[in-house]
Amino acid sequence: QVQLVESGGGLVQAGGSLRLSCLASGRTFRSYVMGWFRQAPGKEREFVASITSSGGTTDYADSVKGRFAISRDNAKNTVYLQMNSLKPEDTAVYYCAGRYGLWSRLGNEYDYWGQGTQVTVSS
Repeated sequence: QVQLVESGGGLVQAGGSLRLSCLASGRTFRSYVMGWFRQAPGKEREFVASITSSGGTTDYADSVKGRFAISRDNAKNTVYLQMNSLKPEDTAVYYCAGRYGLWSRLGNEYDYWGQGTQVTVSS
C-alpha cells in the first residue's frame, strides 16, 4: 500500500508561483509513474502533468504547458509541481497520484491518490 500526502498549496495572486510537493510512503516509489490532477468547483477532475518512474519523460496538459514543471526526487520519495505565472483559472484542489506501468493522462488508470491540496489564485 502506498500513501501520498500533498503539501504546498495556498493563496497566491495572479502571476505568482507555488511549488506543490507529494511525499510517498513505501520503498517502491521509484517504480511508479506519478501524476498531478486538479479539480475546480463544479468541474470534473482534469489531468495536469505526469512523469515517468525515472523522471526521464514528462507530459503536460496544454493549459499548463510552459508554466508548470513536474519533477521527482526518488531518493526523497517526493514528486513536485512547480507552478509559475499562475492564473485565476488554475484555482482548484490539486491531487497527486501514482500508478505502475506506462505514463497516462487518465485518472482512472492511477492506483493511489493523495488527499489533495487547495490552490487559490486571486485576480
